[in-house]
Formats: sequence, C-alpha cells, structure tokens
Amino acid sequence: MTKPLILSAPAPRSLDLIFMPSARESLHAGYDLREVEPDQIADLPAEVLCQVRYIIGQPALSLSTLQQMENLRCIFNVESNLINNMPYDYLFANGIHVVTTGAVFAEPVAEMGIAMALCLARDVVAADVAFQEGRELWGGEGNQSARLLSGSNIGIIGFGDLGKALARLLQGFRAQISVFDPWLPPSMLREAGVAPAALDDVLRHSDSIFVVASVTAENSGFLNAEAFAKMRRGAQFILLSRADVVDFDDLIAAVRSGHILAASDVFPQEPVPEGHEVRGLENFLRSAHRAGALDSAFKAMGDMVLEDLQLLDQGLPPMRCKRAERETVSRMRSRPSEIN
Repeated sequence: MTKPLILSAPAPRSLDLIFMPSARESLHAGYDLREVEPDQIADLPAEVLCQVRYIIGQPALSLSTLQQMENLRCIFNVESNLINNMPYDYLFANGIHVVTTGAVFAEPVAEMGIAMALCLARDVVAADVAFQEGRELWGGEGNQSARLLSGSNIGIIGFGDLGKALARLLQGFRAQISVFDPWLPPSMLREAGVAPAALDDVLRHSDSIFVVASVTAENSGFLNAEAFAKMRRGAQFILLSRADVVDFDDLIAAVRSGHILAASDVFPQEPVPEGHEVRGLENFLRSAHRAGALDSAFKAMGDMVLEDLQLLDQGLPPMRCKRAERETVSRMRSRPSEIN
C-alpha cells in the first residue's frame, strides 16, 4: 500500500530537533517523507504536489501551488507562529487544517516568567553580582525595595495557552489575577479562576504585569509610553510573547526613568545589537529568547504531530495541535523565528 506523502520543510527547526529517534522511525515507517527547502515547494513536479497529504513546516504557499495539492489535508506549523504567508481562505474553504504546536512552550515560558518576576521582586540578580564584587548588603539592608509575589495584584495581558499556564502557576502565590484579553468572553476567564478586566485597570492596579499577547493587525506597539505612565511606580513589566506588541523605546524610557522595572525574553531585533542601551540598562532583566527553547518542548512537538497524523489518517480532526481559526488567522502579525 502506498504511504501518505509528507512534505517536510520545518525551517528553522529540523526533524531531528522535534522528533525523538523512536518517533522519527515511526514517521518514516508510516509515511513517505520528502524533505525540501521551503522555497523549493513551488518547483516540485505537479505529479508530486498532487500526492501531498501533509506538510510539516510553515512555508509560504501560493494559491496556484495549493490548488495542485488536491490531496492536502493538514499543514503542521512547527515553528508555531502563524504568519500571513498562505491563502487561508482557500485552505478553510477546502477543509484543509492548519495547526500549530505552540502549546508545548506554554509551561516552560510560564516558569521563566515566574522566575523573572521573583528575580525582580527580590533583586536576585543584582544582589548576586554585588556579592561577587564584594558590595553585598546583608539582611534587611539588602531588602530595601524587596516585595512579595504572594498575595500581590497581578495582571496578565493575553490569555491563550501561555496565559492559562501562568495563571495555574500563580494560583500557588494566592495572587489576585486580572486578565485583559479582548478575544475571550468574560465567562471563560472567570471559569479559569481569573478576573476579566479592562486594559486600563490591569495597567493601573497591578504590582506585576505579564505580557503574553500575540501580535495582531490591531495591537502592534499598543503598550507604549501612555500605557507605562498608567502603571504603578515600581511595578514590574514582564514581556514573554512578542516584542512587537510593545513600543520598545518607550519601555526603555520608562525603566530608565525609574518608573517601572522590566524583564523581557524577546526583543525587536534578535540578536540585540552590541552597544544597545538595553544591554546595560539598570532594573531591566534580560533573557535571550530562551524561555521556551527546551529540548523537552521541541520533542513534545513531534509527539503531538504523530498523534494528530494518526487521527487524520482515520478521517478524524486533529486534536493535539491547536487549530487555526478562520476569523483570526489572517490577523496574526508574528515574524518568523530564525533561531530555535
């Protein structure tokens, strides 16, 4: 029996990155796997394109190329940022699923967010550097600006998989959690144990704010100088999703002025240029887009893909990966990652 044909173009990821050896063996055993560069797909012979049942990756696909893929059933976006690089209307109209594996990053990134919040609240990194340099302050003298995360007011901007993972972890801190997410009904937020709130209320009343919102056509740079001015003096701003939701110059200015503290795992330009102000900015905790980049998370992607392939082969919908929605997918404005 002929095996279903999979086009594999997962750049910047690789099959070795996302599949354990045993899982990759299962993939090869069950499927005719053809590895290609993303820009080579349009040049494949028509007789190959018409046999493609699945795509692993997020290559740019034109309407004319997709129209030749008459047996295509699902595109597995293992880069996990939905990019407006294919005609989604055609895909949905023809019953072709587009799914992402981004849920694997939720828990690792949420844990990093908690670590960053604790470091800012207790001045962990600066205190360690001071100790190394012989400038340490002992006891209460070293806690002049320290605060507790426990029992504090916490705001979350965005409540997808990452926001939900954060809320679960924060429950243990007995925090009062308010969430702004204009794409979710208030009842769903209440069911998750958080309080729905307007953006202004999150900004004005939170001791710590976690930003986990996706970049869309409507929200680029919406967290700007006006937003930072509304925050409590000394509040913490932790950016975990995408830099484009923030006016980064305004964020730097708000930290430089001493109005807020900040931490970020993402930046407008990655790697950050040498000599950039953010590299030496006091009260700004930096992480090199590494919050979710754990091998265990990458390997979980492969497991998700395999499970959904098995469902699709039975004529069932994918359940482990997250399906793109026709109403929102074309509004996403994430940039493709170049580094795993």
